[in-house]
Amino acid sequence: MSALLLHEFAPSGNCYKIRLTAAHVGIPLERRQYDILKGETRTAEFLGEVNADGRIPVLQLGDDFLPESNAACVYLAHGTPLIPVDRFAHADMLRWMFWEQYSHEPNIATVRFWRRWVGEAALSELQRAMLPGKIAAGHAALALMDAHLGRTEFLVGSGLTLADIALYAYTHVAGEGGFDLQPYPNVRVWIARVAAQPGHVAIDA
Repeated sequence: MSALLLHEFAPSGNCYKIRLTAAHVGIPLERRQYDILKGETRTAEFLGEVNADGRIPVLQLGDDFLPESNAACVYLAHGTPLIPVDRFAHADMLRWMFWEQYSHEPNIATVRFWRRWVGEAALSELQRAMLPGKIAAGHAALALMDAHLGRTEFLVGSGLTLADIALYAYTHVAGEGGFDLQPYPNVRVWIARVAAQPGHVAIDA
């Protein structure tokens, strides 16, 4: 497979999970950076040529564009051990990936972005009002993961899958949003286990 082009903001966990998946399966990626703080994904050119939704990451495959991070990960990992063959395990992997985008990322990733890049002083009145709820929901997500990982080494089955990659991306940098991982020992052990897998690359690589 020839090199694909990833349209990204490198510190984003959603962008990182695509790079991490590609590293695990040995697919090279070209990378094009955008400064989301300067609105570079909201230009007429980007909206017209890359993603009408104005969001990244977008994986470009020649003339085709694939938005949504988890969809891009599935494309890259097709036919590899990162996607279980067993019917239930496959569905369970997707369950965790859907949950990540619904219950985990909107809270942990959003709080990280607000605190690290926007700054609490610059938040809107609505964002400040939403912050306590998002922090509580983020901790609830971490607690659910910790309970599950107390019974298994990986999220699905006995080996690394896309479920682990999808959830590792923002969990391992949750501290940047002020989430203390000390109360979640199983999550911390899992983070180290995922990082120790062959082919792993860091978010800042």
